Amino acid sequence: MAGHSKWANIQHRKGAQDKKRAKLFSKLGREIYVAAKLGGGDPDMNPRLRLAIATARGQSMPKDGIEKNIKKATGGGEGEDYEEIRYEGYGPNGVAVIVECLSDNRNRTASEVRSIFSKGGGNMGETGSVNFMFDRVGEIVFPADKADADSMFEVAAEAGADDVESDDEFHNIFCAADDFAAVRDVLESKFGEPERQGLIWKPNVASDVDENTARSILNLVDTLEDNDDVQNVTTNMDASDEVMEKIMGEEE
Repeated sequence: MAGHSKWANIQHRKGAQDKKRAKLFSKLGREIYVAAKLGGGDPDMNPRLRLAIATARGQSMPKDGIEKNIKKATGGGEGEDYEEIRYEGYGPNGVAVIVECLSDNRNRTASEVRSIFSKGGGNMGETGSVNFMFDRVGEIVFPADKADADSMFEVAAEAGADDVESDDEFHNIFCAADDFAAVRDVLESKFGEPERQGLIWKPNVASDVDENTARSILNLVDTLEDNDDVQNVTTNMDASDEVMEKIMGEEE
């Protein structure tokens, strides 16, 4: 299984990329809209909406932007009809890639994602071609200063979490997808709002890469994330801390 350092590296880098605020807020707003349209506008009765709002707040999305999307989805009028689509494929050197989209035009999105894979040195596969290399799990992340590792582990275990990975910066708590809401609520009541939370694809098979491949994969991920319909991109790339620090240092 890929080490925790990889997760921290990818998230730090993602934080830097998320400075593209307008595009980020548009994607967060789309998820809020879809969640509210499917399950209603009350986050207390709609777990997906509650998660979408928490994620948006974690990225400093303005309150009026959140409320606007909820109102738009629950206003009773005609609105966008988004479809959840997952694409799977391989990047350079066989690194597995999962792309999650919200699209109002399946044909357009499929064509664009396939083109990005091809131009990025990879290829889009059939549904199910790589997802066996990932587990769908809940992830809740707290800053390290919220508790010591033993205390965090004890509370998380009692809440029903499956695993806790702690380092000098973060506590990463993982749980079964079906247990996510319950585990999150217990941890939130004890430690406050998490730094990050959600359902993720966690690799169960890591693909070790060198510096050149890491650069190619990160470029592919950037290009995919730049597409308006793409919500999340996950890979099973495992690059060393030294490689990631070098690449991130060049981008700062």
